[in-house]
Amino acid sequence: MTKTILAFYHLAPLGLDALEKEFRVIKLWQEQDPEETIQRYRDSAVGIICWPNTPPISRRVIEALPNLEIISQFGVGYDNIDIEAARQREVVVCNTPDLVTNDTADTALGLMLMVARRFVEADAYIRVGKWEVGGSPKGFLGHRLYGKTVGIVGLGRIGAAISKRAEAFGCTIKYTGRSPKDAPYEFVQNIKELAQQSDFLVLSCSATPKTIGVVNLEVMEALGPQGYLVNISRGSVVNEEDLLIALRNKSIAGAGLDVFEKEPYVPEAMKTMDNVVLLPHIGTATYETRAEMAKLVIENIRLWFQRGETLTRVV
Repeated sequence: MTKTILAFYHLAPLGLDALEKEFRVIKLWQEQDPEETIQRYRDSAVGIICWPNTPPISRRVIEALPNLEIISQFGVGYDNIDIEAARQREVVVCNTPDLVTNDTADTALGLMLMVARRFVEADAYIRVGKWEVGGSPKGFLGHRLYGKTVGIVGLGRIGAAISKRAEAFGCTIKYTGRSPKDAPYEFVQNIKELAQQSDFLVLSCSATPKTIGVVNLEVMEALGPQGYLVNISRGSVVNEEDLLIALRNKSIAGAGLDVFEKEPYVPEAMKTMDNVVLLPHIGTATYETRAEMAKLVIENIRLWFQRGETLTRVV
């Protein structure tokens, strides 16, 4: 029986050609009825390729594939996969850590600059012709990064990379997390205290049951009307209804968001707010990084079926 890989994602820009030489690869995003297709190949399917924005790899999906051996995720986070169901079925789960660190950290700094310096508003000011008609935009003032305090929630690989970049801008770094790290920054016991001490609250923590909605209205009010929220982790970390309230009431100065609670849905109200910068979850979206991620996704699958090994096993 030909081994089948069910691909929920196309692995752009590298593509799936390398895998198609060794496996039958089913490109589910091209199928009119993906569920029917999964059922058709249920007995031969031994692997899944997915990424955080594809349909969830639920217990139902995992249990529907009796010969499934590996799930290879195109991304660092894997909250879209039912890890407990995979563990019970002894299905290997892999991700693509480390490769995304620098691009995601760059995105965090980009959001900080765009929202604080109002670069997106300034770009729109020119594009709609206001500069030509009204001249220089009086009162078009933002805030500098230099001298500000950046509070990082989750000083892992990405959080540490953000801290180095923010230091280069002359910022003071503080952080919180499950426990203190061996890092030259002040550790703050909880997120509310960190918010009170920060000009920018940057979220780079993992999405877990404990972090769902951890940034609520109380935390945002602690951040205050001069503070900015930046999220490059997962949308579930922020209570989105509370964020809308904080933005409307000017409880915070603004927000820079690359992730949302119910992607690709973004609340309509946010789209009309000048104090929010919105990105469509593109923290890792560079040709270089996406190509490296695709290679790792493919290599994990190849190694598993060649030698029963993987490079970046989660489960």
